[in-house]
Amino acid sequence: MKRIVFLDYIRIFACFLVMLVHASENYYGAIGASDMAGPQSFLLNETDRLWVSVYDGFSRMSVPLFMIVSAYLLVPMKREQSSGQFYRKRFMRIMPPFLIFMVLYSTLPLLWGQLDGASAWHDLSHLWLNFPSLAGHLWFMYPLISLYLFIPVISPWLERASAREERFFIGLFLISTCLPFLNRWLGDAWGQCFWNEYHALWYFSGYLGYLVLAHYIRVHLAWSQARRLRIGLLLTVAGAAATILSFYVQATPGVVLDTPTLEVGWSFCTLNCVALTTGAFLLFSLIRQERTPHLVAEISRLSYGMYLMHIFWLGLWVSVFKAALAWPTAAAIPAIAVCTFVCCVVATKLISLLPGSKWIIG
Repeated sequence: MKRIVFLDYIRIFACFLVMLVHASENYYGAIGASDMAGPQSFLLNETDRLWVSVYDGFSRMSVPLFMIVSAYLLVPMKREQSSGQFYRKRFMRIMPPFLIFMVLYSTLPLLWGQLDGASAWHDLSHLWLNFPSLAGHLWFMYPLISLYLFIPVISPWLERASAREERFFIGLFLISTCLPFLNRWLGDAWGQCFWNEYHALWYFSGYLGYLVLAHYIRVHLAWSQARRLRIGLLLTVAGAAATILSFYVQATPGVVLDTPTLEVGWSFCTLNCVALTTGAFLLFSLIRQERTPHLVAEISRLSYGMYLMHIFWLGLWVSVFKAALAWPTAAAIPAIAVCTFVCCVVATKLISLLPGSKWIIG
């Protein structure tokens, strides 16, 4: 398959944003030097409130960008490909590295005292149920696996659906992205109650909406470069502003806060995040290079392994910039993310030189 150049740039950008999100979490949800956000949040001061809102809020497009890139490339499934062939190809690429890193996150932290034996055994014995306690970022793999499982189901519809039919689906998806706000301020909606979580738009909600949106952009969106630029900028700025402000206005320094409440506008399937993600994707689609520069293509190829391993490096750089050097928050968060990113590039590149490296880093 010929490389789609702008998607390589998006992979790198989204991978860095994931690291920026997790660097930011150390300034509002962390108890220790390398913890990510937990059920409760605490901001020390107004400076942390501002910069966490900006860096983390803007970066909330990271996960949806990965979803759109995967869908842009994979849907609809090739006609000559059976469901079994599709599953085998996709899962042989993502599952072995995923499982290896699940084990690594359950064992390696024993070496530097971040895990005790009981916790390590608990994590290992529960890997069939969920990700390890020190690898919260691996939650992403489960909705990705779900989308892969669903692609053969939705592909026949996407092959024959008209642009209008896809817009209808996307419209219902966009309405469903308002539900977190309705639940927050008005309570249960559209059939929800304590015995029923499946609201009226349940089957049009979640990351499936990004999958259909990606297909619509690739197949039906025939906008000029100028129009993509205008609308892309508008959506990016509006989405970023709403996402940043949704956290900032609630984040009172010096008070213990409920994280899900504080992050209500940071859920990846909210209207503001959809706008932010769609706008950024449209802006990247303006890249019209014939070939991907070698360095960009190489980092894009390594991005899956970088995502898997980055928490190992993140804790190190948090201890440097937050604890040892005590840099100002405005500088420390991007410094942590940049150093983590560079270490991941180097580490994954070195691993890629080993025989059978695809089973480790994809």
